[in-house]
Amino acid sequence: MTGFYNKYIKLIHSAGDFIALTVSLFVAMAITAKSTNISYPHPTISSLFLLVSIWFLCTLLLKFYKYYRVARTKTILLDALKAVLLYVVLLEAILNLTQITKFNRDFLIYHYLAFGVLVLTWRIIVTYTIRYLRSKGYNSKKVIIIGYSKIGVELKTFFNSHPEYAYKFEGFFDDKVNNTDIIGRLKDIQNFVLENEINEIYCSPFTLEKEQIISLIDFSDNNLVRVKFLPEPFSFTYQKLKLDYGDMLPFLVTRSIPLDDVINKMIKRTFDILFSLFVIVFLLSWLLPILAIIIKLDSKGPVFFAQQRSGINCKAFACWKLRSMYVNEQANSQFAKRNDKRITPVGAFLRKTSLDELPQFFNVLMGHMSIVGPRPHMLEADKEYALIAEKYKVRHYIKPGVTGLSQVRGYRGDTTQNFQVRGRIKLDIFYLENWSFVLDLKIIYYTIYNIFRGDKHAF
Repeated sequence: MTGFYNKYIKLIHSAGDFIALTVSLFVAMAITAKSTNISYPHPTISSLFLLVSIWFLCTLLLKFYKYYRVARTKTILLDALKAVLLYVVLLEAILNLTQITKFNRDFLIYHYLAFGVLVLTWRIIVTYTIRYLRSKGYNSKKVIIIGYSKIGVELKTFFNSHPEYAYKFEGFFDDKVNNTDIIGRLKDIQNFVLENEINEIYCSPFTLEKEQIISLIDFSDNNLVRVKFLPEPFSFTYQKLKLDYGDMLPFLVTRSIPLDDVINKMIKRTFDILFSLFVIVFLLSWLLPILAIIIKLDSKGPVFFAQQRSGINCKAFACWKLRSMYVNEQANSQFAKRNDKRITPVGAFLRKTSLDELPQFFNVLMGHMSIVGPRPHMLEADKEYALIAEKYKVRHYIKPGVTGLSQVRGYRGDTTQNFQVRGRIKLDIFYLENWSFVLDLKIIYYTIYNIFRGDKHAF
């Protein structure tokens, strides 16, 4: 059944956003007037036009209404949140530059909150309504797979286990394999596609000859059938491919990183600044002097210890810590180990509770580090770990962090064993490929939780 077409989804979303924008204005006016008992100038039609224009400019910049049949709910909501944040930034910038005063500050705050909630709610309603309709057979797509392969079988399993995406898998076509999934040979494809109104063809190109691929593309172009090529098994293990363009030439990028996105980068940097300022002002301002006195009483030497470590793009920076060892010549070359005699009594406590890392919030404020990211290693460790862990340098695509996913998953402290190094790097790469603001908040929560609970890997 095809009673619900993709071309209407963009219209539904944009109409819902316009209604959300209008309703949020009235909600903001009502709350502001009720809470202050002061009548502020009501936004006019021209004001509404300004806000609508800004919103749809945001949607164009972010390609917000670009439709994907298969998309996770989390991705949909994060895209909506990005658009709302960009809308807030642009509107604030325009109001400040033009000195428009018709919008009261309280009014704007309530407008932003109401608009954000309404847009996210509308996305959820539309998304789950569409999925429900598709599970009932609406807007379904008939698909076949050419070439029987492992990745083709995985795709078939996906189609059959997710009726909400409305893919109707018809079968495989292959000349070399015989089983119940094979419904025809390559020579049968064209007639089958035309007779059964197939919408999409998924093809494993490595199972076909060059002439067969060219013939398939020509046939699909002439009959308005989409062809999608599947990657060769194990050719890009654990990587997300991204299509990009150099002038007019398309090419595949083998490493797609969420933090390459300008909005994501802005969100993370804004959080880093606010969080580090909060810690510096309300915690370090009084705690550091106390710790400094204790460190000086415990052993001779400076309070702070600066060590050159590898940052983003392998650029070295001075990473600050509270000194936890006696002054020694191996501080920048020899790894700390459990029961290391170089560690002072106070230093043992600082390392166990991670208090020695507190000065790194200044590194965050200066832009050398982030609150969450792969932990920075000293330069000697970088050279050694690169020989042990495959794709080690991938972790340097993003800023190092005060805490990280590998730390909260048990890979902190002594990681001198090869399997420990590989485990840490694997989690670092997973983090940079799957970054989200929610993931950062989870890592921060578990970092604090481990500090109070006590981490057996810390020493």
